Amino acid sequence: MIYFLKQFKMNKLAYYSFLLLLLIFIVTLFAEFIANDKPILIYHDSKFYFPVFYNYAEVDFGGEFLNSIDYRDPYFLNLTKDSIVVWPLIPYSYDTIVYDLSYPPPISPNTVHLLGTDDQGRDLLARLIYGIRISLIFGFVSSFFSMLFGVCFGAISGYYGGRIDLLSQRFIEIWASMPILFLIIILSSIIRPTFFIILFFIILFSWMGLALLVRAEFLRIRNFDYIKASKALGVSDFGIIFRHILPNALVSITTYFPFIIAGSITTLTSLDFLGFGLPVHYASLGEILNQGKENLTSPHIGIVGFITLSIILSLLIFIGDGVRNSIDKSRNINE
Repeated sequence: MIYFLKQFKMNKLAYYSFLLLLLIFIVTLFAEFIANDKPILIYHDSKFYFPVFYNYAEVDFGGEFLNSIDYRDPYFLNLTKDSIVVWPLIPYSYDTIVYDLSYPPPISPNTVHLLGTDDQGRDLLARLIYGIRISLIFGFVSSFFSMLFGVCFGAISGYYGGRIDLLSQRFIEIWASMPILFLIIILSSIIRPTFFIILFFIILFSWMGLALLVRAEFLRIRNFDYIKASKALGVSDFGIIFRHILPNALVSITTYFPFIIAGSITTLTSLDFLGFGLPVHYASLGEILNQGKENLTSPHIGIVGFITLSIILSLLIFIGDGVRNSIDKSRNINE
């Protein structure tokens, strides 16, 4: 493991890609503190208020109504003129519509909106930060459960072989022949797609490649002498699978993982681009690309979406390549 980490660090492209992707993910996790139309902190009348976490009413700040607050309304600004108000770096959330634009949206990049606005007057940089976060979280979660299911399925199929392996392979062939995009498009016309519904269907269809890989590893390793010796000593099948064979198969799993994430993000982006993905109030990379297609006279929208998606997918591919090369070198040293 130590040698693998050394080899991975020596691969500068993969190592710095990993650091950059990790930095992007950590930054976007705190999107509400970076891009929001609510203050992070308000110190008013010797009390602290955190609008990012809680919804306050006007009466909490000396107003007259119990309705929610527009924190940029002149009335509220007058109520808090003697208070300490800490705003995020970008004073717009992903769904904030900016009404005081100099001309009808979309607006090209300027000093106020660094990446411009979309055709509804929403700040593009704010939507990009939230869109990257939801894409990365979707990719990580779907890939984790796909890996879990694929490893279990492939391990059982490869270890036991025989009829179990035959039936499982026929099942995978039938299941893999189903077009996932068309199925989700059909389902979206019947039920309203949400984050978790799309996540569920992506997981259902993204585990098969990894299952075949794990199956091949188990078929190769199960006939090794130390596996036969373990069986002769009375070690249970569960112990052999998870203690002796699976650690060796983890090499292939680790290599495959970044590519599963990239595939999940691409699928989600494609669905959002076609209009069959996340609900319209979500910020997503696919929706930004779709707006770029609809607003060809404002090329900054499409360029921003394309470059962002290209960078994220490229980083994942570089990381996967680096992991694979490091594992291969570690294997050669051990052999």
